Amino acid sequence: MTHDLKQQIADQLDRSRARTRLLTDAVDENDLTAQHSPLMSPLVWDLAHVGNQEELWLVRDVGGREPVREDVDHLYDAFQNARADRPALPLLGPSEARGYLGDVRTKVLDVLDRTDVGEESERRLVRSGFAFGMIVQHEQQHDETMLATHQLRAGEPVLAAPAPPQPTGGGAHSYPAEVLIPGGPFTMGTSVEPWALDNERPAHQVDVPDFWIDTFPVTNGEYMTFIAAGGYDDPRWWSAEGWKHRQEAALFAPLFWKRDGERWLRRRFGHVEPVPADEPVLHVCFYEAEAYAAWAGKRLPTEAEWEKAARHDPVEDRSRRFPWGDDDPTAAHANLGQTHLRPAPVGAYPLGASAFGVQQLIGDVWEWTSTTFHGYPGFSVFPYPEYSQVFFGDDYRVLRGGSFGTDVSACRSTFRNWDFPIRRQIFTGIRCARTATIDEVR
Repeated sequence: MTHDLKQQIADQLDRSRARTRLLTDAVDENDLTAQHSPLMSPLVWDLAHVGNQEELWLVRDVGGREPVREDVDHLYDAFQNARADRPALPLLGPSEARGYLGDVRTKVLDVLDRTDVGEESERRLVRSGFAFGMIVQHEQQHDETMLATHQLRAGEPVLAAPAPPQPTGGGAHSYPAEVLIPGGPFTMGTSVEPWALDNERPAHQVDVPDFWIDTFPVTNGEYMTFIAAGGYDDPRWWSAEGWKHRQEAALFAPLFWKRDGERWLRRRFGHVEPVPADEPVLHVCFYEAEAYAAWAGKRLPTEAEWEKAARHDPVEDRSRRFPWGDDDPTAAHANLGQTHLRPAPVGAYPLGASAFGVQQLIGDVWEWTSTTFHGYPGFSVFPYPEYSQVFFGDDYRVLRGGSFGTDVSACRSTFRNWDFPIRRQIFTGIRCARTATIDEVR
C-alpha cells in the first residue's frame, strides 16, 4: 500500500511539473522575465518559487538534507516581496531556474523513496503523504496563477487546447433554472481527506435554512442582459463599497470584454472572439457578482449554502467528496486541469450533478460566495500560519468550486479559495441563490 502511495505521489509530482514546463516553455525568455501586470509576478518568479517551496518543505524539512540554494530563499518569499516589486529582484534567469527545479526534484524523489508516508507514520507532516500532497497542490495553484498571467499577456496566442464538450439533448433548457435545497444540518469541511489543507478542517455540523440555488452558473448571455438593462449605471444594485469601486475603476463589463457595434467581443489567451452566450460569465469581481445577483432578485450563496448544495446526500444523510460522489473527477464530470482553455457551455456535464441536481459546481469558473474568509470552529494551524491564518478576516471573500484552470489535486468540494473582492484577473464567475419562502417549502 505504501509503495502504491509513493508511486501516486511521484506521478502527481511529475504531472504538476509537466504543466509548469508547458506554461513556461510556451513563451520566450523576454516574456518569461517580463511582468505582464502589476497584479502578477513574472512567470520566471513563479517558476523558481515552486522549486523553492519544494526544497524548503521536502528537501530540508521532510528529508533533513542540506540546502540546494539557501541563497535564494529571500527572493522567493511571497510575504517578503510584493508582486509588483518582484521584477526588480535579482531573480534566477530562466535556464538557471529550470536547473534549480531539476536539482530539487532529484533530491525530492530520493527523499520520497526513503520516507515513511503511511497512514500510521509517526510524523504528522508526512502521514498519508501530506507534505508531498501540499507541494503538489502548491505547484498546481501556481500553475493556475501562471495561466492567469498568460491571459493578461499581450501578443500572439501561445497556448492551445480543444474546445470543451457541448451539451447533449436539450442542454440547460432541459433542467429547472433553480433547485430547492431543504433546510437542516449537514457536515461541512473534512477531518478525513488526507491532503485537505488546514482551512478545510475540521468537519463540523452546520444548520442551513431552506434556500434556492441556480442549477447552473450565470451565463454570458444572462450577464449581457444585465448590462443592457443599465446594471452598471444603477447604484440600486450595488453595495456602497461596490458602487464606489465600480466608479473608481470605471467598470462597464467583465474584464477582457469590449463592445463591437451590437455585439460583445472578448480576448481569450490572445484570441479575440465573440462572447459565447451559453458559457458561464468569466472575469467578474465580487462586487459585479453581487450587483448582478441583486438585479436578478437574488443574492450570492453563503459558503455553507454552496457546500451543502455541492456535497450533501439527503438519501444517505452524508457529505460526499464531490457533487457526484466520492470518486475523483473524470473528463465526463467537470472541466478542470487546463484541458480546455475556456468554460464549457452550461449543461455540458450532467454526470457532474450533485445529489440535488445542481450542475457544474466543480470546474469552469470559481464562484463567489458572500462569506468572508475565517477558520472553521476548532481550526488549528497546520503546518504553517502563512497558508491560511494570516489571511483570515473580512478583507477576503471565499470562492468555491474551481475553474477550468484548476487541477483536480487542488479542487475538492471542501476546497476553499479566497481573494480580494475587487479581483477580476482570476477565473471567477457567479451562481445565485435566494432564501426560500414558507409557501415554497410546504
